[in-house]
Amino acid sequence: MEPFIHGLLLALGLILPLGVQNIFIFNQGAIQPSFKKALHSSLTASICDTLLILLAILGVSMIVMQYDWLRFTLIGIGVVFLIYMGIVAWFAKSSTLSDAQIVQMSTKKQIIFALSVSLLNPHAILDTIGVIGSSSLVYTGAEKVIFTATCIIVSWSWFHGLCFAGRMLKKIDTSGKFLGALNKVSAIIIWFTAIYMSLSLL
Repeated sequence: MEPFIHGLLLALGLILPLGVQNIFIFNQGAIQPSFKKALHSSLTASICDTLLILLAILGVSMIVMQYDWLRFTLIGIGVVFLIYMGIVAWFAKSSTLSDAQIVQMSTKKQIIFALSVSLLNPHAILDTIGVIGSSSLVYTGAEKVIFTATCIIVSWSWFHGLCFAGRMLKKIDTSGKFLGALNKVSAIIIWFTAIYMSLSLL
């Protein structure tokens, strides 16, 4: 039970804070015409998190982040994506219109955006390496497998839960006012994240 509880608390602690990735998944659940269509974003984020967790525990990503040019490239690309995502979120239409009138993000864009906020966020990568990767060092064999599996299960459950919560909010917030305000708040948080990431290049 020790590696299970450890992995559960650790993964929850890393994934709970309000960030670009969580906001994006939640928004997609709210604005897509069906839960099935919104799953593209939560599935992509879950797969990316699984990849990062496995890389962190296997130690591969530690080698990648040793190269400054690669780290700067990742940050630069991430900043550009975040600025664009902020613009999209700010001007997104609220759900006061019918589903047919709202211009939802295409499947391709959902996947690209989910990839960008998951894999082009160096802080998320460093958190995964520094916390999950280093924490896994205390386990071996079956215990390490349990620890790894628990972190991955928490990730998948959280992102799909966020997507579902966004869908439920859309049904409750029939006026669309809350979702409209959420889009503006999301855009501001995304832009602040881009600024913070840009400062790390200096």
